[in-house]
Amino acid sequence: MEVRELDMKEMSTMIQSKVVSEVSNQIQSLLRSLETTTLDIAITGESGAGKSTFINAMRNLGDEEPGAAKTGVTETTMVAEGYPHPKLPTVQLWDLPGIGTPNFQATQYLQQVNFEKYDFYILLASGRFRENHASLARSIREMNKNFYFVRSKIDQDMEACKRRKKAKFSEAQVLNEIREDCIRSLEKAGVEDPKVFLLSSFELHKYDFQKLHNTLVDELTGQKRHVLLLSLPNITAEVIEKKKESLKRHVWKKALSTCIISVLPNHPVDCSIPSLIETLSSYQKHFGLDDESLLALSKRANAAPYDLKRQIRSMLGKDLSRHKVQTVLKDAAQSGQMVASMVRSRVPILSHIVSGGISFVAAYTLLNSALDEFCQDTQRVLKTAFGEEEVGMDQSYEVPDPGFFYFD
Repeated sequence: MEVRELDMKEMSTMIQSKVVSEVSNQIQSLLRSLETTTLDIAITGESGAGKSTFINAMRNLGDEEPGAAKTGVTETTMVAEGYPHPKLPTVQLWDLPGIGTPNFQATQYLQQVNFEKYDFYILLASGRFRENHASLARSIREMNKNFYFVRSKIDQDMEACKRRKKAKFSEAQVLNEIREDCIRSLEKAGVEDPKVFLLSSFELHKYDFQKLHNTLVDELTGQKRHVLLLSLPNITAEVIEKKKESLKRHVWKKALSTCIISVLPNHPVDCSIPSLIETLSSYQKHFGLDDESLLALSKRANAAPYDLKRQIRSMLGKDLSRHKVQTVLKDAAQSGQMVASMVRSRVPILSHIVSGGISFVAAYTLLNSALDEFCQDTQRVLKTAFGEEEVGMDQSYEVPDPGFFYFD
């Protein structure tokens, strides 16, 4: 009888070990697919439209910083050149050759730049959109690709209008006039229902950046939508909030991957702490809370780095050390009983992981709470840098749904 009970116990252990191994493989596969998802964005327009400066702004780089796209008064791009995102190398913005030549033909142009390569196109103009832009847009549409019109250098237009109109100057009125003029010129050239976004690459937080961001996010799906959100510069409160929500959809994968390590044989209980620190460090970079990002922001916003850094008030934001992570992890385990019940009821086979080693509940609660706190830190940094009104944050705590049924 004792032998039979022992056999049953060994069999149960073996089955659980195989299940854990299979779950681990599946989770790692999901995480790898996120890390390897590519996004290729084509930027085109006439010479002098500011393509390179726009690419640098979208990559959160100044024109003179290492790795920045080359800028100049004359056309510097003779072939398509890709610029990887400094923190997400699978995201690339492509500076395409200018389209303003007399012999420009849209179809041949798209073939020359390998049009199938790109997920969508941004057509830049620093003045009125011309027939070249319209012709290219029509050809892109025929090839079932998305395109977006961006009217650049709006900051220069605003300054010129202020000097010219002086007391009669109305920013809202001037912006509307520019937008309507662009739409009329595109419609006249045969583009149906054109959407035009007015931007300044030196002041992305102003004008239509948020509208462009919302449109791009709405028209992408799945993992490409996720990597786009992570790649966008932290300029507005809405961008930061959407970035947080996108990261939260994948917290359960990170947490489960982390805690599985601690229940495998021959692994010390705290062996997954480095994995948690690595994930938290990536969150900091996505929110622009790392030292490198804060220094770059201070230069663009003409703000003191110290003033920005002191807006980081979360415990892990200020000190991402092993000791602090262990302390927060312990607190998370004590406050995660409701989530533990949710895990057991939804995925009973993982019940031993809930209470074993560094538990899923503790890791999940820690990562989820860290995202909330990093988001609030970034809101304060944003307000200090650009003087925007701080968005009210709900401080009440609700137990988050791990979302086990969303395997994206």
